[in-house]
Amino acid sequence: MTSDELAALKGMLTANPFDFTIPAAEVRAQFNGAVATFPVSESLSFTPKTIGGISGLWMDTPGSKNVMLFIHGGALLVGTAEVYRGLTGNIAEAAGVNHFSIDYRLAPEHAFPAALDDSVAAYKGLLAEGYSAEQIIVAGDSAGGGLALSLLLSLKAAGLPQPAGTVLLSPWADLTHSGESMTTQAAADVSLTKTGLQSGADQYLAGHSATDPLVSPVFGDLAGISPLLIEVGTTEILHSDSTRIRDAAKAAGVEVTFHEWTDMPHDWSLFSFMLSEGRDMIDEVGAWIKKKVS
Repeated sequence: MTSDELAALKGMLTANPFDFTIPAAEVRAQFNGAVATFPVSESLSFTPKTIGGISGLWMDTPGSKNVMLFIHGGALLVGTAEVYRGLTGNIAEAAGVNHFSIDYRLAPEHAFPAALDDSVAAYKGLLAEGYSAEQIIVAGDSAGGGLALSLLLSLKAAGLPQPAGTVLLSPWADLTHSGESMTTQAAADVSLTKTGLQSGADQYLAGHSATDPLVSPVFGDLAGISPLLIEVGTTEILHSDSTRIRDAAKAAGVEVTFHEWTDMPHDWSLFSFMLSEGRDMIDEVGAWIKKKVS
């Protein structure tokens, strides 16, 4: 990393904040339009596909018998498989696996449990397509990271097999926003605010309790879930979500790999085209996935 790279990224994020308190259609246009401009390698090829009744983008990796199910972020209000394909494709390429990134239903039009139901349906769909659980990696960033963890809890409750591993990138896993970093990192976080996240949470919950572990999996019983890789930056207001998941999962006997990145902003791997730490983290995630499905 150079200080110039990080300064440029923080300047960009500070100058162009995403306001999740405005109407969903407006913030979608802002967010999706901005992320759609991020460069995508010409080596990556995507095909629209429906699995388990859930639409998304598929990336084929010749020779691979394994697949990554990716659940994108966006405060449960914004984001698409299309605009996230740079991040998801880069991770799949680094891991050498096939990849299915889903377009789950978004709030406020579709409140809880729509996004979780779609994630579960996609996972079941991969099983129905002939993939064994040992050949599946689940991954998600931000809100998608929280959904990925909720997916594991849902699979456990249903008696379904856990995936080979689960990757959580800057996960938003506590919709009560009770983590210490929500306050201590408020001034340092250039990407998120508690007010914005609360707006997303309120629209997704539609009156449902935020303490439900299927909404806020940081409160769930994590015993028996798949191995976890957690990646988080020290300046994130969501930092405590990651540390609490780590501690609870380890206490429950779950294998956890935890990497805390100094000074990195929320979801910095989205910006790998301009930040070397984004590329380094993608390489690290790819290597971890390879070990889990080898």
